[in-house]
Amino acid sequence: MKGILGRKLGMTQVFTTDGELIPVTVVEATPNIVLQKKTIEKDGYEAVQLGFEDVKESRATKPAVGHAKKAETAPKRFIREIRGAEMMNLEVGSEVKVDLFAAGDMVDVSGVSKGKGYMGTIYRNNATMGPKSHGGSKNIRHIGSLATGGITSRAGKITKGTAMAGHEGALNVTTQNLEIVKVDVEGNYLLIKGNVPGPKKGLVVVKTTVKPVKAVSAKELVSLEAKEEE
Repeated sequence: MKGILGRKLGMTQVFTTDGELIPVTVVEATPNIVLQKKTIEKDGYEAVQLGFEDVKESRATKPAVGHAKKAETAPKRFIREIRGAEMMNLEVGSEVKVDLFAAGDMVDVSGVSKGKGYMGTIYRNNATMGPKSHGGSKNIRHIGSLATGGITSRAGKITKGTAMAGHEGALNVTTQNLEIVKVDVEGNYLLIKGNVPGPKKGLVVVKTTVKPVKAVSAKELVSLEAKEEE
């Protein structure tokens, strides 16, 4: 498995030479730095630890600064591991760029979903609303009964996992089987078909998909640069 860390910039659309419109998400992935390598002998598994986006040493902890100095780089804002043997040929301190992928590769994208604050049980759990008839119950959007359902051993206790109101969103989410439409090495960005988790400027991890099909035929896009030159 191979992967790279990046930042979601937003969505746009591109066109193929056949006239097909493709909605894409723009993921900026400036060169990642290999901070550490995990080996089976020492750590029990194989992985490469990548760092994305520099931060000032004054805004980083001393352990983070010392860890980055081993790779002769600055402390990083976003650090994640990519498991597998496919990237173990990289040395500590080397760069990982977007050309790691190619158009047509299928990937899984992980990120933190949009936070939506405190939400009621109707929105959060798709619960059924109460009756709205005249003179009926006023319990329309409330949580309803929290009875134990005849379980005497749990009488007076709320069962763990009961659907209730609470904090919605801000969860680790992975969207699988997305196609890379374009790789721009000069601009350090990827165009990924469809939407990926998180808000604009959210940090994401792009990895080879775990699904059986790892790549499809690349789509030929309309070049706007050629038209501008004409």
